[in-house]
Amino acid sequence: MNVLNQNHRICSLSDAIPVAQFLAQQFAQTAVERDRIGGTPKYERDLIRQSGLLSLSIPKEFGGFSGTWQDTFNVVRLFAQADSSIAHVFGFHHLLLATVRLFGNQQQWQRWYQLTAEKSWFWGNALNPLDSRTVVKHQDGWYEFSGKKSFCSGALDSEMLIASGVDENTSKLLIAAVPTSRSGITLYHDWDNIGQRQTDSGSSIFERVRVEAKDMLLDPGPLSTPFSTLRPLIAQLVFVNMFLGVAEGALNEAKRYTKHESRAWFLSGVEHAHEDPYTLRHYGEFWLQLESLRLLNQHAIARLQEAWNIAEELTEQQRGEVAIAVATAKVAATRASLDITNRIFEVTGARATHAALRFDRFWRNVRTQTLHDPVEYKIKEIGQWALNDVYPKASFYS
Repeated sequence: MNVLNQNHRICSLSDAIPVAQFLAQQFAQTAVERDRIGGTPKYERDLIRQSGLLSLSIPKEFGGFSGTWQDTFNVVRLFAQADSSIAHVFGFHHLLLATVRLFGNQQQWQRWYQLTAEKSWFWGNALNPLDSRTVVKHQDGWYEFSGKKSFCSGALDSEMLIASGVDENTSKLLIAAVPTSRSGITLYHDWDNIGQRQTDSGSSIFERVRVEAKDMLLDPGPLSTPFSTLRPLIAQLVFVNMFLGVAEGALNEAKRYTKHESRAWFLSGVEHAHEDPYTLRHYGEFWLQLESLRLLNQHAIARLQEAWNIAEELTEQQRGEVAIAVATAKVAATRASLDITNRIFEVTGARATHAALRFDRFWRNVRTQTLHDPVEYKIKEIGQWALNDVYPKASFYS
């Protein structure tokens, strides 16, 4: 295993971006081949472990670097420019750390923060609230999880999981933090989709998995207070910054190819492709979309940070203001990323479709992940606000 030197590890918060940029450069060198083979990016995840970036959002008093949400999403975006699968699992790691903060009590999240920072733990996802096949049974002082889970992004090669199940008596959603190596948990290598090919978003089985009461996130529990309902908004901003980063990465690749490889069309009247007026129009439209998205993203992150700082005193109205900002950025990110990753071929030409280049990976990645939850429902929520002054109702997707 490659070992990072001290210059590529975080010693203070100011190191985060330089370290992330170095890692992104390493990821970019193998992104095409890893997209082809799929599977687990074990080597790349170990580099992230060594870098200290897994502790970025953890407060200093618990061994982290007290990064803001802006700091965290900046890294997600940088990684996504090179490899959106790694950006996904990295962003979800910090989402899952936020989950124990939002759903658990102080003793729980402080302990898990400290252990994560000390041991460089990677957190994986086995929550999927729409998959109700895992049932939770109450035992004498503990809980038993049994059933299947789908879309378990980042679960493979993780040290901890956030897992959910349905209470057998009440049908209430129950969530726990469980060591990935716990007896009875089996994670399958069955993720083979057209995009996000190294997120390991496959399935898992829980066979009579014992979960202690101290590891159940019951106080305050999922989506039980305005503050705890920030969780889905953080998830949506992970996606926004992934989509933005992918679009920026695609544009960077297209720009290089247009300037150095593309040929001017014989009817254009210009010598070089980068002088073609229609090509320039496309690039101008790409820029407009990205600049608009960047501003919407910054606004949404700022609103989230304000709400995060208010913490348990957050009101329903304050939460609603964040939700509208995030939904707006999510719609814009979906549209811009799908459009740009598709239209880069208009500015690169027929030869850019050569399979070895895999320029299509940018579109495949955003096409796969933008289907996570239908963007039409985000537009409906925005419309309810714009017309009827009604904030989005909190759910695991809004």
